Formats: sequence, C-alpha cells, structure tokens
Amino acid sequence: MLEAISSTAISAGQAASRVTETQAISPAAPTAIQSGGDVGFDSVMKQVTSDAIGTLKAGEAASISAMQGKESTRRVVEALMSAEQALQTAVAVRDKVVQAYQEVVRMSI
Repeated sequence: MLEAISSTAISAGQAASRVTETQAISPAAPTAIQSGGDVGFDSVMKQVTSDAIGTLKAGEAASISAMQGKESTRRVVEALMSAEQALQTAVAVRDKVVQAYQEVVRMSI
C-alpha cells in the first residue's frame, strides 16, 4: 500500500511539472460514463479513481505554478479545495468498501 502511494506521489510530481497552465487552473472535469453495454462496478471505480487523481494532479500543478509566480492565489485555492474534496471523497469510499468487506467476512455460512 505504501509503495503504491509513494509511486503515485512520485508520478503526480512528475506529471505536475508537465501540466500546462490551463490544466492547472481548472480541475479535471469528470468524464461521462458511457451508457452502452455493461457498466460494472469496477469500471465505475476506475473512472472515479482516475478523475480524482486528475484533480489531485491539477491541484499540485496549481501550487507549483503559484510558487513560480505564474498563478493567482484565488485559482490556487480553488484547485486545492477541489483536490481536497476529491481526496476526502476517495477516503470515504475506501472506508465504506473496507466496512462492507468486513461485514461480508463476518457473515456465517
């Protein structure tokens, strides 16, 4: 788990240096789920995860741009608030999934 977090943080730092200024200003827009065919839980979770990662990267890029003097404070705060909300949502979903798993494990057969 820690290896995944650290590798994500490293890749986010590398990606943040490559993000353009317009991407840093606006948080990553969520993409629409395609309504054709089978939409499974795993595909929805992958999409939500990728959207959250994009938002976190945009917030990181905005803060880096602000340190370089390229970004206004207002836009940095907006990007960071959006990133914080995405992170809180991801943690809440993770907690619910773990709680559901624990309930399933406790069920008697």
